[in-house]
Order: sequence, then C-alpha cells, then structure tokens
Amino acid sequence: MLTSLRKAGSLARAASAGQRRFLSIHEYQSMKLLNDYGIATPKSIAAKSPQEAYDVAKNFGRDKLVIKAQVLAGGRGKGKFDNGFQGGVHMVDSPEQAKQVAEKMLGAHLITKQTGAGGRICNAVMLAERRQPAHEYYVAVLNDRASQGVVLVASAQGGMNIEEVAAKDPTAIITTPIDFDKGLSKSEAISIAQKLGFKDESTQSEAADIFINLYRIFKDKDATQIEINPMALTTDGQVLCMDAKFGFDDNAAFRQKDIFALRDITQEEPSEVEAQKADLNFIKLDGSIGCLVNGAGLAMATMDVLSLHGGNPANFLDVGGGATPDTVKKAFEILVSDPKVKSIFINIFGGIMRCDYIAEGVIKAAKELNLTIPLVVRLKGTKEAEAKQMIRESGLTIIPFDSLDDAADRAVQLAAA
Repeated sequence: MLTSLRKAGSLARAASAGQRRFLSIHEYQSMKLLNDYGIATPKSIAAKSPQEAYDVAKNFGRDKLVIKAQVLAGGRGKGKFDNGFQGGVHMVDSPEQAKQVAEKMLGAHLITKQTGAGGRICNAVMLAERRQPAHEYYVAVLNDRASQGVVLVASAQGGMNIEEVAAKDPTAIITTPIDFDKGLSKSEAISIAQKLGFKDESTQSEAADIFINLYRIFKDKDATQIEINPMALTTDGQVLCMDAKFGFDDNAAFRQKDIFALRDITQEEPSEVEAQKADLNFIKLDGSIGCLVNGAGLAMATMDVLSLHGGNPANFLDVGGGATPDTVKKAFEILVSDPKVKSIFINIFGGIMRCDYIAEGVIKAAKELNLTIPLVVRLKGTKEAEAKQMIRESGLTIIPFDSLDDAADRAVQLAAA
C-alpha cells in the first residue's frame, strides 16, 4: 500500500507541475534575445534547410563551426535520430559537411533522455562559431520560493548537471538575492564574479554586465527561468554565454506578444495543443484510463485513486468550472484519439459546474463519435438527479457509480479487460 501511495502521490504532483506549459524557446532564439540585451555569445545563425545550412556556412567567415539540432530538449549531444544518425551536436569544417549533417538532422526526430521514445522533430539547425572555453561557469536567474523573490544562482562548476554539483558540494553554489525594482548593482555583480574566480578587472566587469543584463531580461520579458550553462571564459579572454535555456510565464502572453510569437508547437504534444485551443487543461500521460474531471484538485485525487486500484491514468484533463456540452464533447474527442485509452472515467463534482451539462456533453459525444470505449461516470452535486435521469434515458452503455472507489475500481478492470 505504501508503494501505491507513493506512486499515486508522485503522479499527482507531476500532473500538477505540468498543468501550465511555461513557454520555452529554441537555442537560436535565445541567442538572439541575449544579443538584443548586449550579452555576448558565439556568433550563431539558424538554418531550416540543407541548402540554407550550406549557404550560412559558406558566408560565415570561418570554416570551423558547430552545428546543433534545434529541439526543445536537453541531452542533444548524446541523442540519436530516428533515422539512425547519432548525436544532435557536430563539428563541421566546410559548407559541404554542414549541408550533409543538416540533411540527416532536418525532418528527423531526435530522441534524448528528455524526449521520450518518440523524440522531437528537428525543423531547424543552428550553426555557431567554435569558441574554446578556458573555464566554464553556471549562471541562472530564478524565482526563489524560500526568499519569495528573485535570485541569481552561480557556480564555478559549469558545463555539468548543476543538481549533482549542489548535492556533492553545496558550497559550490553562490545564491544572491536580487532587489526586484533595482536589480543588481555593478558592485554586487562584480562581487559575484570575484567569488566565481574571475581574476582581472576586465573579465570581472564582463561577467558582471552579463549578470545585470540577465536580470533585465528576466524582469522585462516575464521570464520564469533563465539558465546559462555554460557561461565561459574563453582562451582568448572573452566572457561568453555558450548556451541558454529560457522559460516564460504563460500568464504574461498578453503583454509579451513578441516572445510568444516564437512558440514552436511542433515541439509540443499535439493533443495538448488542441486542448489548449478549447481552454482545456490537458496533460498527456502514459496510462490506459482516460480521465475527465472538473478542477485540478479533483483531477489529482482521481489519478491517485486510479493508481491505488492498480490503474494508470492516460491523461490529466480538467474541463474547469465553465464547461459547456460542446467543451465536454471536445474533451472526449481528445481522449478517444489516444489509442492507448481502454476505458474512460468521468468524475464530476457539481459545485459551479452543472452535472446535467456534463451529462448532455457525454451523451452527445458518445453518439456522434460512435464511442466503443467503456465509459464509467460518477456525478455528484448540482443537477445530479437530472443528469442521472438523462443518462438512464440515453440508451447508451454508460456505467454509473456513486462511490469514487467503486467507480475507479471498475474503470481499472475495464481498461485491463
């Protein structure tokens, strides 16, 4: 039982954490944003066809370049494409070689430790000048729950997994609170650079300016996270941001139209994109029981109880308090489009939401979609009696329950059958 509880709890937390998308952007887009704020990076240019990669390399001004697959996932260098090509990061020494590598990357799916078995499609590559680091650093600007403010996190041990660094040597992490209105002062930023080990005034000043401008981006663009790993002191004495990972708050989309125009939906789960268009909170999971609920808390509780009965949810789907019969029908379309779904469990508590609206949507969807997947329904609350009457009179094979445990157990049995 303890194991089941842990599994259920972790599943619920995962769904809760994934409820909002938090926009991410590609590396080549991140580099441009950094440059717009005066932050130095290796020169880099994106290409979206093999010929374009050839042309970029030919006009770059130097032969020795790096070509990187642009997918929204970590571990690209150690990834593998679904066509068998190994690695999403390669050194190239000529325009011809750049074209050859781009041909193998573009249009293929790159599979890394973060993408899952299906991988993510590569629609662009980035060509960048090779710069040799003499030392690598880690820098991030984050919201900090403990201080309830923004912090700059830095370490002289960059270019590696920062969580592992923190676990092995907490003293290697330098955390500096940032005044939200004033940002970092130059003296504060130089002090951080000195703690990181920058020796001379020139590189200390370059690093300090990067810290200051990273916070400017964070505040100006409503970022939730900026991570530079690594920031490098190069062998020729420059301080450069070699890679960047950005996250932006979805709630700011109305005022950050330039940033949200960069969204690449080809990197997202198609069913989640479709659900978002209908104002549904939907996260695809790996199980076989489709879930339709109202309210994030009820969604997590539903997934927990399914897990406790030995089942695995196929999704997190919250239709919210303002769902209409048409919204419910759209939710059904998304659920049944997943071939892994073997049963559907509807668990509705009618407070703001009316149960009869849910019943109307369920009946409409079941008829119009010629639903053959077993359907278990538990309705409680506003207009409950009317909803149950509608289901009884529908003539459809819908299995009703009053008990959450009984309903969940039946949905698990049907999925297994």
